[in-house]
Amino acid sequence: MLEHEETLKYIRLAQTGDENAKTILLEHNSPLIKSIIRRYRTSAVEYDDLYQLGCVGFLKAIKNFDEKFGVHFSTYAVPMIAGELKRFMRDDGYIKVSRIVKKQAMQIKKLSDEYRQNTGESPNIDYLAKKLNLDAQDIVFAMDSTKMPISLDAKCSGESKEKGQLLIDKIIEVDNSEDVIDKFILKESIKLLSSREKQIIMLRYFRDKTQSEVAALLGISQVQVSRLEAKVIEKLAAKF
Repeated sequence: MLEHEETLKYIRLAQTGDENAKTILLEHNSPLIKSIIRRYRTSAVEYDDLYQLGCVGFLKAIKNFDEKFGVHFSTYAVPMIAGELKRFMRDDGYIKVSRIVKKQAMQIKKLSDEYRQNTGESPNIDYLAKKLNLDAQDIVFAMDSTKMPISLDAKCSGESKEKGQLLIDKIIEVDNSEDVIDKFILKESIKLLSSREKQIIMLRYFRDKTQSEVAALLGISQVQVSRLEAKVIEKLAAKF
């Protein structure tokens, strides 16, 4: 993929109507588009059609991107591409959930309801995964399968002056152009960490504890904290 500054240069050119710049951006970001459409492959839709839809979402991302958003273009483009695919599948009835996933979603709901009744709180992903003998990713996928997808490039509804404004623009505007999408991805990624990994991240980066202090609190060595922290950072970095 292109370096950040190169990407911004070609985006500026593309936004002025430079078709060659659009082609270059598409070619260099093809792996990104393909990585997203793999999640939506289905026998009902040809791969080439999905790729074309992904390209449409990517071109919309180029058109609407603003450097003032304060996020990397790839981060902004991901939900735009996914939104295009989800909207097509939703409108054309191509989103199908397997019986196994439906069963898992029902089991998760039942277990979650029981947990809330007994504790007054919602269970975390690790608890559900352990009880149902599933991977954390399977829990997240099953829970997400019950939700109707909403694209960030959809228009806001309502009678206010903001009617017709894109959701992505409203989110960015409310948060003073901070990297909202990065924060969202980080938050969701942290949920998938193990309890020990979450503790280390929270203590180190949200409570400003040193590795030695974290080691003392968790009853492990400073070297172990260092290794675990490096492993978690690598895991989170892979999400961006």
